[in-house]
Amino acid sequence: MIPAPERMIKPLLDGRGFIVWIWEIRREWGIIALEREQFKGRGATMRILVTGGAGFIGSHVVDALIEEGHEVTVVDDLSTGKRRNLNPQAKFYRLDIRDASGLEEVFASERPEIVDHHAAKANVRESLRDPVLYAEVNVIGSLNLLELSRKYEVKKFIYASTGGAVYGEPEYLPADEAHPINPLDPYGASKHFVEHYLHLYGINYGLHYTILRYPNVYGPRQDPYGEAGVVAIFTGQMLRGEQAVINGSGEQERDFVYVDDIVEANLLALDKGDGEIYNLGWGFGTSVNEIFARLKEFTGYALDPVHGPPIQGEVFKIYLDATKAREELGWVPQVSLDEGLRRTVEYFREKARAGNPRKFGV
Repeated sequence: MIPAPERMIKPLLDGRGFIVWIWEIRREWGIIALEREQFKGRGATMRILVTGGAGFIGSHVVDALIEEGHEVTVVDDLSTGKRRNLNPQAKFYRLDIRDASGLEEVFASERPEIVDHHAAKANVRESLRDPVLYAEVNVIGSLNLLELSRKYEVKKFIYASTGGAVYGEPEYLPADEAHPINPLDPYGASKHFVEHYLHLYGINYGLHYTILRYPNVYGPRQDPYGEAGVVAIFTGQMLRGEQAVINGSGEQERDFVYVDDIVEANLLALDKGDGEIYNLGWGFGTSVNEIFARLKEFTGYALDPVHGPPIQGEVFKIYLDATKAREELGWVPQVSLDEGLRRTVEYFREKARAGNPRKFGV
């Protein structure tokens, strides 16, 4: 019997588990064909499908991929995404990811090499009201994409998960990837379920994947009229001179990261982080009260906040340890909170100048 190399025994010793250890042995000796051709990586043109590519984060990812010379296809049902966010150089299919036959037509026609999956229902309060919808879109919709990725031999699947909702109320902070998974709402649960399926598709079908657990992302194109995205909501209310409302005490803390830094993580994941999960974040929290105070300064807002009831199912404090992303992906956030907030305020201010101030950002 050939002894397993030391690097393959180590996962068993450091707690990753017997199943993963066996998988690595099988991969090492070629029993399971996970080592496909090397990824082309950044700098070479690839065919990339971005789901949710008309949305806040997805549209920024599309722009960056096109800027790097890739051929990008967008799938979005425009339920929350905006047509105006679409990059004109991307091929666009208006499609719900629950539509398996429609998705297959896209895969058959476009033959994506990479899938960057952002399409999702992403509202804590809505998920509590309609958990079945969140299972249908976030879980079944994602499984449709995974099945087609297997069938059409996609080289890499990048999955936008949530670090803000999968851990629940944290046992320690900042939360790292080893933190127990205890979501408080169907949104966080539905996003985490797909992480398990990615692991299964990696083991059974050789699908390469990287999971990015997002913090509280903010920046241009975020919806200032939605229920999520406190930076955009406050900015919109302040620029319109409306009363801003803080849910609860305002001492809730989040890890606020500017959208450009999240985009960079997606670019790095094109050819790094195979089979891994990465938190993205600064590693420290900023309170909602502090966000209000800074935006009040940057917008010249005159009113004091009004406090409403806290939101059921929302974590009180969460911020993420991104040490693993720094060490393995080379990802480090670059845009400071003040700089990011200023850029966001200026974006919405320009939108207001360009048209009806009550319609900007929509």
